[in-house]
Amino acid sequence: MHSRTEPAESESESASDSEPPDAAIPRAAPYGAATAAHRAAPRSAAVRPPLLRELLLVVGLFVVYKAGRQLATGHTAEAFRNADRVWNLERSVHLPGEGTVQTALLHGDTLVRLANTYYATVHFPATAAFLIWLYLRRPAHYVWARRVLAVVTAAALVGHLAFPLAPPRLLDAAGLVDTGQVYGPTVYGAHPATDEMANQFAAMPSLHFGWALMVAIGLIAATTSRWRRLWLLHPLLTLLVIVGTANHYWLDSVVATALLGSALAVIHSPHRTVTTAGRAREPERAAAPVQDVPELVRAGR
Repeated sequence: MHSRTEPAESESESASDSEPPDAAIPRAAPYGAATAAHRAAPRSAAVRPPLLRELLLVVGLFVVYKAGRQLATGHTAEAFRNADRVWNLERSVHLPGEGTVQTALLHGDTLVRLANTYYATVHFPATAAFLIWLYLRRPAHYVWARRVLAVVTAAALVGHLAFPLAPPRLLDAAGLVDTGQVYGPTVYGAHPATDEMANQFAAMPSLHFGWALMVAIGLIAATTSRWRRLWLLHPLLTLLVIVGTANHYWLDSVVATALLGSALAVIHSPHRTVTTAGRAREPERAAAPVQDVPELVRAGR
């Protein structure tokens, strides 16, 4: 007696043969879709940190910074001994005298007052504006810059505690004018030993210069403009101001640069992508013609 299942098997085999030869192979995604997925990946990776946490962290770092500088007060004799050493070291290695820059500032009252104002008002606001802009526009670079600034500031505070240093405006051997006290404005009291607002013996390293240099480096790394290297004028102007107003020695900026360089060597900046370095190139990519990717088909049975 013959089985009646053979027609069913034949129909099943016929249905299998009727499938298109390429049905078992998934087709490649169009080029445009693949590119869109690739662009979306960095955006999801650059997650902006929670705002409240960042505010608490930055405020905490600022409080530690101010408190740490105050811990270095009360070392007047040591600060002046170190000032003599730094001054003599600069002369022995033939660095230009700080008085050269100050003489240029003292040609007019307006110029020296502008320098004093720059020293007193630009330092913190410029750094804060830099971090706020990065937080809003370049989250990945913000995290990187915040970490670098925190490391540099912490290392500088250790230096202020270990090596109290009177600024050149207080050193008789330097023969420089205290431009803040003479022309104004100033952020320091007339008597450093009793100044409760600021520690005047925390000259080395110069965080004025270290932060300004990091602002310039951070903006160069986070932007794509062909003019972005002009941000280096900020630390250059800061250097001339801190030396010309006799608030810092040349070596204060040298030590700050070394600290910043060490931090940057350890804490690497994010890779330049559409998200981390702006969208300047995206219109060019969008305008490029989309080429179809040939579909893969099975060679046959």
